[in-house]
Amino acid sequence: MYDASLGLTGKPDYLVQKNRSLIPVEIKSSWAPISPYDSHIFQLAAYCILVEKKYNSRPPYGLLQYRNRTFKIEFTQSIEEQVYDLIDEIRSKKNSEIVDRSHQQKNRCARCSFRHICDQRL
Repeated sequence: MYDASLGLTGKPDYLVQKNRSLIPVEIKSSWAPISPYDSHIFQLAAYCILVEKKYNSRPPYGLLQYRNRTFKIEFTQSIEEQVYDLIDEIRSKKNSEIVDRSHQQKNRCARCSFRHICDQRL
């Protein structure tokens, strides 16, 4: 799915029809954290935005499915606004020469394709 006005593209793993709503489902291969990571929530919320734009029907929630647990994430106005804020932040930093690391997770740095040139890696 793609929305040109936002420059947003993405594809949920599944769309489930529940009553008259399409519900995006994102499957994660890892064990569930105590609560979902913000990045996973925002990814799912971005899918909700794309579903609404494509099908003209707002999903009331999305599902984050981990190996051992599924979280129902309400698609609220607040989460939607946070996604738009993140899109704006990404756009503003896209042409910056220096962008600070946004996390404290060594495993994310270990898998990052920029680790060989990053002076902020953990």
